Amino acid sequence: MDLNSASTVVLQVLTQATSQDTAVLKPAEEQLKQWETQPGFYSVLLNIFTNHTLDINVRWLAVLYFKNGIDRYWRRVAPHALSEEEKTTLRAGLITNFNEPINQIATQIAVLIAKVARLDCPRQWPELIPTLIESVKVQDDLRQHRALLTFYHVTKTLASKRLAADRKLFYDLASGIYNFACSLWNHHTDTFLQQVSSGNEAAVLSSLERTLLSLKVLRKLTVNGFVEPHKNMEVMGFLHGIFDRLKQFLECSRSIGTDNVCRDRLEKTIILFTKVLLDFLDQHPFSFTPLIQRSLEFSVSYVFTEVGEGVTFERFIVQCMNLIKMIVKNYAYKPSKNFEDSSPETLEAHKIKMAFFTYPTLTEICRRLVSHYFLLTEEELTMWEEDPEGFTVEETGGDSWKYSLRPCTEVLFIDIFHEYNQTLTPVLLEMMQTLQGPTNVEDMNALLIKDAVYNAVGLAAYELFDSVDFDQWFKNQLLPELQVVHNRYKPLRRRVIWLIGQWISVKFKSDLRPMLYEAICNLLQDQDLVVRIETATTLKLTVDDFEFRTDQFLPYLETMFTLLFQLLQQVTECDTKMHVLHVLSCVIERVNMQIRPYVGCLVQYLPLLWKQSEEHNMLRCAILTTLIHLVQGLGADSKNLYPFLLPVIQLSTDVSQPPHVYLLEDGLELWLVTLENSPCVTPELLRIFQNMSPLLELSSENLRTCFKIINGYIFLSSTEFLQTYAVGLCQSFCELLKEITTEGQVQVLKGSPVPGSWTGTGLWPVRNPAALQEVVENALKVNPVLGPQMFQPILPCVFRGIIEGERYPVVMSTYLGVMGRVLLQNTSFFSSLLTEMAHKFNQEMDQLLGNMIEMWVDRMDNITQPERRKLSALALLSLLPSDNSVIQDKFCGIINISVEGLHDVMTEDPETGTYKDCMLMSHLEEPKVTEDEEPPTEQDKRKKMLALKDPVHTVSLQQFIYEKLKAQQELLGEQGFQSLMETVDTEIVTQLQEFLHGF
Repeated sequence: MDLNSASTVVLQVLTQATSQDTAVLKPAEEQLKQWETQPGFYSVLLNIFTNHTLDINVRWLAVLYFKNGIDRYWRRVAPHALSEEEKTTLRAGLITNFNEPINQIATQIAVLIAKVARLDCPRQWPELIPTLIESVKVQDDLRQHRALLTFYHVTKTLASKRLAADRKLFYDLASGIYNFACSLWNHHTDTFLQQVSSGNEAAVLSSLERTLLSLKVLRKLTVNGFVEPHKNMEVMGFLHGIFDRLKQFLECSRSIGTDNVCRDRLEKTIILFTKVLLDFLDQHPFSFTPLIQRSLEFSVSYVFTEVGEGVTFERFIVQCMNLIKMIVKNYAYKPSKNFEDSSPETLEAHKIKMAFFTYPTLTEICRRLVSHYFLLTEEELTMWEEDPEGFTVEETGGDSWKYSLRPCTEVLFIDIFHEYNQTLTPVLLEMMQTLQGPTNVEDMNALLIKDAVYNAVGLAAYELFDSVDFDQWFKNQLLPELQVVHNRYKPLRRRVIWLIGQWISVKFKSDLRPMLYEAICNLLQDQDLVVRIETATTLKLTVDDFEFRTDQFLPYLETMFTLLFQLLQQVTECDTKMHVLHVLSCVIERVNMQIRPYVGCLVQYLPLLWKQSEEHNMLRCAILTTLIHLVQGLGADSKNLYPFLLPVIQLSTDVSQPPHVYLLEDGLELWLVTLENSPCVTPELLRIFQNMSPLLELSSENLRTCFKIINGYIFLSSTEFLQTYAVGLCQSFCELLKEITTEGQVQVLKGSPVPGSWTGTGLWPVRNPAALQEVVENALKVNPVLGPQMFQPILPCVFRGIIEGERYPVVMSTYLGVMGRVLLQNTSFFSSLLTEMAHKFNQEMDQLLGNMIEMWVDRMDNITQPERRKLSALALLSLLPSDNSVIQDKFCGIINISVEGLHDVMTEDPETGTYKDCMLMSHLEEPKVTEDEEPPTEQDKRKKMLALKDPVHTVSLQQFIYEKLKAQQELLGEQGFQSLMETVDTEIVTQLQEFLHGF
């Protein structure tokens, strides 16, 4: 591409590409895409975006295309890679002038230079760093700033490289330029400090901007540029100097307004200082040891004493608290239980910590955290009044929660209390002691202090286990406080019920639960919405607790469920509705069938809520979870929900619908429990299965649930289901079996990481063919006549797997289970399958049958389930009586398997000394369900009924062996049968005779 002739054309097309008219825009984008691989195109782009007379939008687009081109075509090995000659020209052009007047474009140019540097610096671009160093020295403000901006982005990019060779290059770079970077930062910092009192806001902002950029460079060099930074005097000098600089900058905040650009930049610079310390501590904990004392002194003085008054701001306090927390919790600073096993560096750091955290210091920190930082602020109280739901979302972890001061103070309190609990427990107990009895509702400050102390007691619950008699405190102090209904007492009502929730799993006597339930019922009717929402949270913690007892809860169930439902209707925020739904779900899950009389109102409301939440997929996920527990609680009565339930399942599991991305996993779970609890199949329930084929094609991590759903349909209505869907299902199964490679079987069956070649293919979640074949086995078990016909295309694969000796036991076990069903329960189909396979293997039928029996006997140990082991014995015995020479040749193996089966299933009656088949089920018994057990689902009942027809559970293996041997004896005569028995090991014959004694 000739530069002179091409520039005009490219400029014209770039101009068209900035158009809002798609008719103009689309052809321009296509043309630019074609030019991406043309030699000279990026040189033209460079000329365009460095021409400051052109339209800003055009130049911006040129920079973006250039930047994207670096990602795609700059590497030597990339398809259509740029030539070395053009790259040399481009590199030189990029650092010729640092005079871009537009900030956004300047930033993009700095980023793209850094991208090139990542690939080429220093080997192919040795002049980059020297050029930048010279450019940041110039007196021209614009050039200096742009060079400094580029210097920062280059340093940041090079610091992020992780290969050992790249790290070595960055270490060399850091050592070479660190002194200059420090001098540059000090120069700009001193300039700013001199100008801050001049009143010239533009000059102050300019020097502050340079201070910020040079500090960003130093941060990357300091944290990432040295293996042992504590051995470098310049590095440690810079770090030690941060504290004095921080004090100077904090004092500057007094003379800079609170609402302007300078203030914003100043706060960003102050925060950046703290980030340097935090990053350095994180990356080099032992190198940080000389800084521990100064860091703690500085942070504690500004956060917990009057030193910080008037100069600190929330983000700075958060950073200081994080610094204290990281030093307190740092694993590198914690000696082993046996001090002699600890390194000298650890012991030194620990010694510094212990010397700093004296009793007076810890006491002051604890008291200050509780009495100052834990207090609800005016802003929070206003939000409580004006936006109660917003207040609860913030308190329970809203989007901005993790960046705010309150959670930071609470985490610091927890960490310090845990580390120094022996010192701080008496301090907190004393604070508790001073707050005994009711508090005057007119004294708002006293109410807030008590709220803060109760917050501390809740956060430290595990540490206070042995120090607080919570049961007595609950009865004598907390319960009466919950009964104070005055409006100004609502912060304490909320805090007390929260506090109980924190202690419920720590130390709360079971006998007190009814008193708590009574209090919860009252608070769910509280006039304040925040109190009601907090009460719902504590209720969830209570029912989730290990010591929850349904019998204690049931007298309050109707009241609580009704009040929770009213709360669900009243709240309007999506997050709050999700939270209340989650509480309802937990209650339904714990009481199970006992919920049936009370769910009518919720069942009527959920369709409306589902419709209202069309744009809120996460709320719909919460509704799905609630429906799952509802269906489990309602059991067979859940059929009444089908007009709402089935369309919800249909939408949630339809991969052609966009919401499935959010709803699929919960939707499949709801589909499964609906089938498990369905008393009978309906046309609508059957119709939903049309969604399954695309789900099987996805081969996603939900495939196992899909198999369970298919099993559910087979158990529910095998004939109707198989007649409708077996052909398509069989086709999907065949495709899945093709996709599961041997490599895949090895990896997933061993539980190993999936092969790299599978990533992104969707194949990795297919656990193994056994899960798929189990579906086929169930179909054969439920419907031995129709099943083999419907899944006929899969059975040759099973047969081949047995004959060829499938290597993996789990898969082989399932193959033998499938073939055992066919052989035992559909002999005619087995004969036709044997004929088909003999033709495919080009063998005689008898020879193939013999090979199958031999492999079956040889791999019997692969089968671990007693049911399948008995099935194998019954199946092979079903070949008797026979005068077929091949079967008689394998007679010994058949008897061996039969005796193994007898050992598996026969139990001896100690009174009579006779043996009994423990798998026999003569009648349907409804087992008694204990309180902790879930009642049987409709599917469990169907499986039990099926077991009553299953030969494994209806045919005595002992009786079956006797009858088959007697028939064989009658067929061959006494002498012939005796000859056959002589092929069996005498020990096996002895064991067989013992089992058959009495016949």
